[in-house]
Amino acid sequence: MPLGRLLPPFFEPPAQRAPFATRTKDSHGRYFEEPESATRTCYSRDRDRIIHSAAFRRLKHKTQVFVQHEGDYYRTRLTHSLEVAQIARSVARVLAVDEDLAETVALAHDLGHTPFGHAGEEALNAATEAFGGFDHNAHALKLVTQIEHRYAEFDGLNLTWETLEGMVKHNGPITAQKKPIPGPIASFNAKWPLDLTTWPGLEAQIAAMADDIAYINHDIDDGLRAELFTIADLREAPIVGPQVGEIFGHYGDLELGRMIGEIVRQLMSTLIVDLISETRRRLEENAPRSVADIRSRNDATAAFSDVLAPQVRALKEFMFTRMYRHPHVMGSMNRAKDVVTALFEAFSSDPAKLPPDWAKGCNAPGDGRTVSVVRDYIAGMTDNYALLEYSRVFHKQIAL
Repeated sequence: MPLGRLLPPFFEPPAQRAPFATRTKDSHGRYFEEPESATRTCYSRDRDRIIHSAAFRRLKHKTQVFVQHEGDYYRTRLTHSLEVAQIARSVARVLAVDEDLAETVALAHDLGHTPFGHAGEEALNAATEAFGGFDHNAHALKLVTQIEHRYAEFDGLNLTWETLEGMVKHNGPITAQKKPIPGPIASFNAKWPLDLTTWPGLEAQIAAMADDIAYINHDIDDGLRAELFTIADLREAPIVGPQVGEIFGHYGDLELGRMIGEIVRQLMSTLIVDLISETRRRLEENAPRSVADIRSRNDATAAFSDVLAPQVRALKEFMFTRMYRHPHVMGSMNRAKDVVTALFEAFSSDPAKLPPDWAKGCNAPGDGRTVSVVRDYIAGMTDNYALLEYSRVFHKQIAL
């Protein structure tokens, strides 16, 4: 085969945005008025502000599944967010909606995560339950509207309404029917309503689906490399099982790295193609003429098909059993919970143990304001910094 040519089929992006795409000219703007960029759209400017934020930078040292000391070749919250953004941008391009907004929401979707992944969130939520608990999406909103201090004229990043909406609602409408709306979301919504009971625009929905696709695939990659399960185990898994058989049939016994790469490539393609096809079907069926039509739907517009969706749920259950509840992972995560719980109890009972810039925001030990400060301080920690603070406060080290 000659070098230097592309083989069909060829993809050409749509020439124009779809009528249901979010449009910069129709943006609800920013909470604090400021001149817009002469060289970037409002959503690409949001993306850049997120990338340059301290919260985004800290994701480099926050756990996805594996605690960082187990190896720097496993995913972190940062690499996960980059992979989500790549998928979201690619899908948004095919569906002719705003790629910058989809990418921005994808990059921001995990900003509010604690150290040690979901284990840290569970521990911090339990420790603060009497004061509203902890929700990582709510904390992400607080980060970009209050905690980040980069600009002279306002707190936070002053992101557009559409980016904030996507960050808060990318998983769907928020109501108080099942549980109270998290405090940071409720308080900000009182100042600048985010239409919590509606679906977000299609760009944010795409980012949410890209999150599912990314973590399923990279967790299979990391789980195989960590030997938490084997390729033989994957033969029993939905969707990916038949693909493993086809790969063996076509290529034979590949070396492990190539085999993992081929498994992930084929699975990711299957999920992305199904997402695009089903979303297109729903768009054709519902014929939305504006982003308002997308928001007013009673169900999601971006979704897997009825055929694939139950298989995806079954694959997640396989991963939950084989990876997320693997004794090796659970042992580390339980010890990580102990670290977060111990730090919260130490700081909330004696705020003087906090760094001075944080301690000055506290009131009496254990009161609501003190708990809020401590919660924000711990949520912002990286895995490494949490362990350093544990060592400083308790004069001992803990091995995860």
